[in-house]
Amino acid sequence: MNKVKVDKQRDFEEKKVWSPLELAEMKTGRRLGQIRRAKGFSGRKRMRMTDGSACYHVMSRVVNGEFLLGSIEKEALRRMMWRMATFSGVEILTYAIMDNHFHILLKVPEQKIWLKRFEGKEGEERFFEHLSLVYSKAFIAQFRGEITELRNRQEEDAAQVLLERFQQRFCDLSLFVKELKERFSRWYNKQKSRRGTLWMDRFKSVLVETGEALQTMAGYIDLNPVRAGIVRDPAMYAWSGYGEAVGGSKRARRGLCKVLEVAQDSWNTKAHGYYRKWLYGEGAVAEGSRRKGYTEAQVEAEQVAVENFLFLPMLEIRKRIKCFSEGIALGSEDYVKGMAARYQSQFERQKERTAKPLKSATGGKSGSIFAMRGS
Repeated sequence: MNKVKVDKQRDFEEKKVWSPLELAEMKTGRRLGQIRRAKGFSGRKRMRMTDGSACYHVMSRVVNGEFLLGSIEKEALRRMMWRMATFSGVEILTYAIMDNHFHILLKVPEQKIWLKRFEGKEGEERFFEHLSLVYSKAFIAQFRGEITELRNRQEEDAAQVLLERFQQRFCDLSLFVKELKERFSRWYNKQKSRRGTLWMDRFKSVLVETGEALQTMAGYIDLNPVRAGIVRDPAMYAWSGYGEAVGGSKRARRGLCKVLEVAQDSWNTKAHGYYRKWLYGEGAVAEGSRRKGYTEAQVEAEQVAVENFLFLPMLEIRKRIKCFSEGIALGSEDYVKGMAARYQSQFERQKERTAKPLKSATGGKSGSIFAMRGS
């Protein structure tokens, strides 16, 4: 990208009025330094598996435990989390973003195996394409230019060192969480005209064995909104792995299927029912307990409903309708399109809104009900 195009892009970005969530998805690289001079990362060493993949529970709390994360902030953090996970090479199994902290259960693959996708000439092109997940075209163009400059000077070893130094950031638990928290902090402070640290100390991480231990940890995380008294049904919480999975997210469903060690396409036939019964069982509390959770009768009733397939289809439809309940239109295709044109100016983004068929609980399109989100 030549300098004229870069300047035009920068002028456009500076003049455009971005919504908070658009700013949360802004890519890095609007102002660039020399990439080759970037030093490696430092910090305290954490327990890290280097001879294979491993699962971790990560938790971080807002400074002083303040309740600073509202719906917009949670949504921004959720979007950043998924994007940074894809970029970093880690797999999100489930998560819960609360008012003053977050939990993430994730799997970190073996770095050596994961990096094989970037080997050779074709792999190098995939690497630069991969960078576009979080870096701007201007940044990638500069990175390419520095690699080309080194090779033109017959310094192939230096070019490989630069590429490898960048690639060492992948499949690294500490760097994934560090960058996620730093990116969110910059976004949050800018939105709130705030300065200073946002997070309390460094994040906490625990190695989790696969199998029952991993399933128990997933249940603990997805029950956070219930324990906090925010919702009675964990499926109705928008910023959790289970809530997102019930809402139809394939990536969230894949994560929970990996927790349960079942086939990736078994959510509707096996995984959802089993996991829901597990959640209610884990959420049971003794009679008279001050902890929030489920009575023995509620647990038994839920298990019966799941076993008889009485609740799951309607649960997923109810979840989708709830997710489409703020600033939207729900109805026939003509009705939704008419409302979109009439109230377009009230939405955060000014591009044209489209009516989308509301999916059925089995994953197919309903054919007659359409919805349109407002943000």
